[in-house]
Amino acid sequence: MANDFLQFFWLVIEIFFFIAYLMVFFMIISDLFRDKSVGGVAKAIWILVLIVFPLIGALVYLIARGGGMETRRREAAIKAENDVEDYIRQTAGTSPAAEIAQAQELLAKGVITEEEFAAIKKQALAG
Repeated sequence: MANDFLQFFWLVIEIFFFIAYLMVFFMIISDLFRDKSVGGVAKAIWILVLIVFPLIGALVYLIARGGGMETRRREAAIKAENDVEDYIRQTAGTSPAAEIAQAQELLAKGVITEEEFAAIKKQALAG
């Protein structure tokens, strides 16, 4: 009975460390492909080392290049966020100048009053 529990407990520990290693492995792979300063041959060598010597390769990578991983991840996230914001602005066409021009057209047609135009202009310039 105790032997079964120990086997189960050891299996849980092995699964935990295997999943932890997979997470680190994929973080390293994504960092490798995100880094433009590393050439293709160096990337291939790192991947080969990670496959042939998994634990030592991961530890060496984290020691040698781990300091810049967060910086590269943060830069990629900021770039992705800026790209999304630019896409939304471009698609929606809601620049302050476009909103004011549209409101001015409505004012010229008599659809809105001068006070409504001023409120729309103020809101557009406020952001």
